[in-house]
Amino acid sequence: MQTAALSAVEIKTLELCQAIVEQSGFNEMFANLAAFMADESAKYQFQSINDLAQLLQEKQANGLQITDTEIAEFESLRGDFMSKSIAANFLDAQEQVQQIQSSIYKQLAKTFELGRVPTADDFANECCSSSGCGCN
Repeated sequence: MQTAALSAVEIKTLELCQAIVEQSGFNEMFANLAAFMADESAKYQFQSINDLAQLLQEKQANGLQITDTEIAEFESLRGDFMSKSIAANFLDAQEQVQQIQSSIYKQLAKTFELGRVPTADDFANECCSSSGCGCN
């Protein structure tokens, strides 16, 4: 019985994957991700920005002063990167992927939380369950 259930889940998962691939804009999103991944210079620049951002965050977390020179270096690297269309397209595509993944994970989590397929009502008051969410 478990094998049949897994098989049904696998089939539906493949159907979900097919629906994602057929979604309007998917090909462009995928092309933007692939173009970035093929551009070694852009990947290096992106990694350098992330490494410097992490270093500056660690410095700040440890109570160390971040110098104006360090801030200027970060802003310069970031500005140069963001001026390239491949960067903007990559970041936009990355955000789209994260939104799709978040939506799927949210639905799955709610299914396991409730023990049934969630409805729109199950999500309606979710953001207001914590104070200060600003959804009112």
